[in-house]
Amino acid sequence: MLEYLSLNSDGFKKLNDSDNTGFDTSDLMGKIRFQTNPDANMPQSLEIKYHFYDELSNETYLGITEQDFNATPFIRYAASQEDVMDAEQKQWMLTHTLKLNERFKIVTNAYDNTFSRNWYKLSGVVVGGEKQGLDAVLSDPLDYSDHLAVLKGTTDSEEDALLVKANNRVYSAQGMQTKIDYHWYGASGAFHDLEVGARYHYDEEDRFQWEDGYRIQNADMLLTSKGARGAKGNRIASATAFAAYALYKYKYNNLTLTPGIRFESVILKRDEYGKTDPNRTGGALSNRENSIDVWIPGLGFNYTFSNKLSLFGGIHKGFSPPGSAPGEQAEASVNFELGSRFSNGRLSGEIIGYFNNYSNLLGSDLAATGGTGSLDQFNAGAAHVSGAELLLNYNWAAENAAVQFPFTLAYTLTNPIFQSNFGSAEDIWGIVSRGDRIPYIPQHQWTLTGRLEHQKYEVNLSMRFNGAFGTQAGNGSPSATEDVASNFIVDLTAKYHLSPQLSLTTQMVNLLDVTYLTARVPAGYRPGHPFGVYTGVQFQL
Repeated sequence: MLEYLSLNSDGFKKLNDSDNTGFDTSDLMGKIRFQTNPDANMPQSLEIKYHFYDELSNETYLGITEQDFNATPFIRYAASQEDVMDAEQKQWMLTHTLKLNERFKIVTNAYDNTFSRNWYKLSGVVVGGEKQGLDAVLSDPLDYSDHLAVLKGTTDSEEDALLVKANNRVYSAQGMQTKIDYHWYGASGAFHDLEVGARYHYDEEDRFQWEDGYRIQNADMLLTSKGARGAKGNRIASATAFAAYALYKYKYNNLTLTPGIRFESVILKRDEYGKTDPNRTGGALSNRENSIDVWIPGLGFNYTFSNKLSLFGGIHKGFSPPGSAPGEQAEASVNFELGSRFSNGRLSGEIIGYFNNYSNLLGSDLAATGGTGSLDQFNAGAAHVSGAELLLNYNWAAENAAVQFPFTLAYTLTNPIFQSNFGSAEDIWGIVSRGDRIPYIPQHQWTLTGRLEHQKYEVNLSMRFNGAFGTQAGNGSPSATEDVASNFIVDLTAKYHLSPQLSLTTQMVNLLDVTYLTARVPAGYRPGHPFGVYTGVQFQL
């Protein structure tokens, strides 16, 4: 199998009249499988997968002020013209399957993944010797009007007034895992399925960053100094993990029980190297290490009353590993869900209620959320996340009709509430009190989709609503200066099959051309996609 995807756009934001604010991506994936004859005594197969991805995105962390958003929401300031993400990913995976008999199967995977990226983007602005972060300037444009003028390019600047950081990193991961599946029928007719597996995994982040200086003249950025390589980040963070699990499925009559348990042992390390030691010949200046061993149990069940109605649920322990700082605790939770699947004629669906009880929620120092970008994690205390999900499917057409007309409604209710007090240097959280809502999670979200399906064509009309949410932790309704308002967006996609191998595709985004806000961090306002049309050709053998 061979798949190739090429996707590109010149962007929907305007920068210096002619600059490209879009992206170019290429995605190639190939698989080949060798297998024995189906009637072999012990059928085997070996699958080799290769994946390559390349991206060049003219994207920035620099937003715009509230005043500019209200007047001209799709502009970008001149100081973001050098911002670009250059990324590449390569992945190999081997999968071996051995079927010893009809009840016994062993599947083994080995994988190697490398993702490198350099996001070269504006990180600060200096006027008269006073350096300010981008968020500070855009949050208070009156007090920092001189800094804002440099960002906009409406005034010429001194040398090194614009600081552009090369956020250059390489992520790699390698590992191997095996799972054994054995199933049988008991004397009472009950079905048993036992699956056990183990994985050894290693991954690392190699951070090697620097910062260059620019001045702006006639709204054009000119390089004035090159920063020392590694001066803005020269470290390697790694994790070595061993995991093992056992999953057992028991099915008798209408009841299915699925208990399971997983063991994780993780060692996390971080080595800091000198800013003037790009080759790392002097050894690490500092290092730190953290480790954790944890058991993660869970239990799920399903009871089928008939082929039209079933009840399911479960209780599971949640886990997310900590950072490398000694003594840092893992994220821990106990998660409950209870739901039902049902069908009646042309109507089908499911409804689920859930409750996640976090005894320790982890936060992360991300530049994307207004932090420094160190990626350090911190303990954020207890939190409750509760809610419900509803999914309804209905087909207006008869089952054998030439044109099918299915509808789908999906709704999610989410209530994320902090259960403890804590203070954080993160702009996204800040000082948190018990009862505050976790930011950036809307309470209400729903999507209504209608489709026309024919042998020659497909048409899909989607309407989605995202409720308002706060960008900082807060109790009650978000404040006018910290919320992101709700939005209602309509999209249309269509596909016409010229032949079984060749199809034409069209996607119309934001049919009503609604102007809406998607984020206020890391620095300034950001609009959602305006009305746009994407076209393509799909060819398959």
